[in-house]
Amino acid sequence: MRRRIRREPARLEQIPVWNEPSLAGPGGPDGTLFADESEPGRGLAALLRGLNPEQRRAVTHGEGPLLVVAGAGTGKTQVITRRIAWLIATRRARPSEILALTFTDKAAAEMQVRVDQLVPYGYADAAISTFHAFGDRMIREFALELGRAPDARVLSRPEVVVFLREHLFDFELDRYRPLGDPTRFLDSLAALFSRCKDEDVSPARYLEYAERLAAHARKPAAALADRGDSATDAERDAADAALEDGLRQLELARAYGLYQDLLGRAGYLDFGDQVSLALRALRDSAAVRQEMQARFRYILVDEFQDTNRAQSELVALLAERHRNVTVVGDDDQSIYRFRGAAISNILEFRERYRQASLVVLRRNYRSLAPILDTAYRLVRHNDPDRLEVRSGIVKRLRAERARDDAPAVRLEAFATGSDEADWVAADIARRIAEGARPRDHAVLVRTNAAADSILRSLNVAGIPWRFSGTSGLYGRPEVRILLAFLRAVADLSSSTDVYALAASEVYALGGEDLTAVVNAARRRNRTLWEVIEELDRQPGLIRLAPETRAGLIRLVADLRRWVALAHGRSSGEVL
Repeated sequence: MRRRIRREPARLEQIPVWNEPSLAGPGGPDGTLFADESEPGRGLAALLRGLNPEQRRAVTHGEGPLLVVAGAGTGKTQVITRRIAWLIATRRARPSEILALTFTDKAAAEMQVRVDQLVPYGYADAAISTFHAFGDRMIREFALELGRAPDARVLSRPEVVVFLREHLFDFELDRYRPLGDPTRFLDSLAALFSRCKDEDVSPARYLEYAERLAAHARKPAAALADRGDSATDAERDAADAALEDGLRQLELARAYGLYQDLLGRAGYLDFGDQVSLALRALRDSAAVRQEMQARFRYILVDEFQDTNRAQSELVALLAERHRNVTVVGDDDQSIYRFRGAAISNILEFRERYRQASLVVLRRNYRSLAPILDTAYRLVRHNDPDRLEVRSGIVKRLRAERARDDAPAVRLEAFATGSDEADWVAADIARRIAEGARPRDHAVLVRTNAAADSILRSLNVAGIPWRFSGTSGLYGRPEVRILLAFLRAVADLSSSTDVYALAASEVYALGGEDLTAVVNAARRRNRTLWEVIEELDRQPGLIRLAPETRAGLIRLVADLRRWVALAHGRSSGEVL
């Protein structure tokens, strides 16, 4: 039997910009940024080692705005992290005067780790976070100025829908609260309110637009009414459609304003508030604006192509005083257009900062030339709505990795998904027969559901596989048990959920005994809960093992207690 060797995690290696291991003396806490004041430039060569000329230009950019157009695999994260270290090492800014913003917690954590590797202990307090985490900290710091509680709770999207449901009849809704299904549009309303905040549209601004639209639509409707029978049907239909659209927008605008008022009264925030309220604090309070602009001398933004209007305006206000803002982005990699992200943010950056320096990173260290060339030909179908066309810059990536036998990219088309899966399995089987290992192959799919047919075909072909994707939060076994528990408490007649709870690890009721109970419920046309409850009162109805009977007694007692608790407590408290 082979013993697996447990490897120790690799020690973080620090680039030796700071040449003394200790920060005592003139360096560190009292404000200087070097352990050795006599040689402030020592070690900078090590910090810049390994960078290509374009990366070096971006890292060592001095004062003023900088736009870095970074294609995929060009080392943009390395540029941002080394620029942060360079700013500290050259004494241009203290760590606390640097703000780096990105989009995901994972990206922020990775950036923080890389910066920690580059700077010594005591210098790692640069603010590196997502837009929403930064906005949330701002809201809590300046809660008094915003008129909000500093401990306001942030609602998730499902919680926003529940909140709207609870206050449904507080809204003056006509078109969006149908009598037959009054909750039909709640998710759409939540999405609209979130998009308004992403686009930097306040309730007052939306209401002003809607009132203007409705007033404009009423004029031709009134004019047609005065004309009487002389108006054509087409004219009436056009006027009615315009008036209906205006009234619909007016209804939505009023609902948006009331939604914000209700959130404030309840002490809640939603996801969009974390940026929009921070932006409002900067706009409305000169004191907040002055303090935040003085706090951060240098601002760096990753994935700038994915910023929406509110985030872009937030960055612009923070950088207004010093104008030392570095943004890194690539419009060809934009994935958040459904949240309002647009190429216009990059174009407006160049309009706002006409003297901004431009660095284009084109050297790709990840892929081979055939992949890059194929991707470039494909993405050019987005022309002319691309930065390369609109700004006249060259973005075509050059491969730094080279292989003489690099295969060309192949495009295979299939009539059905099953045909595609069978072809993939057959092609992998052929390669394995020629000497390749199963672990040498990877199949990428867009969604977890799309992997099902591939996995079936691999099973039929006898090819071992390992699925590295996740089924999401609601697919995790423990979450599925909790959901079954909540549904069972809400409706004991739901035999599927009672069965899932009984067969779970919590009660471990399975095998022949549980099957016998299920069959008894089916024969008698009763719910599973009714049969289990009857067994609790009359143990002799079905012959069961003692441990099964004890488990059923415990299940019945627990469900009775939780159902009683649910009448006066929320779902979260019951859980």
